[in-house]
Amino acid sequence: MSRLRRLGRDDTGSAASTLVVAVLVIVPLVAMLWVPSYNKKDPELFGFPFFYWYQLLWVFITGVMTVIAYLFVRRGDIDRRPAPERARSG
Repeated sequence: MSRLRRLGRDDTGSAASTLVVAVLVIVPLVAMLWVPSYNKKDPELFGFPFFYWYQLLWVFITGVMTVIAYLFVRRGDIDRRPAPERARSG
């Protein structure tokens, strides 16, 4: 029996959060490993070929997605703490 079920809580929220985090981490990885999708010169942006600015754009997108994934994981950790600890941490 899982810890959450022993506490009388349903773990479907935890499973959904895990799925969201997995998607947020995997999407940038797949986007960068699928090279044929961006292996071209056009369209250019400020003189930079698509190949370069697409990858640079994903640096920022990946940072945002990683922060969102971190917040999901952190929220899950806070939700799993016992009540007195949660009150102390703010």
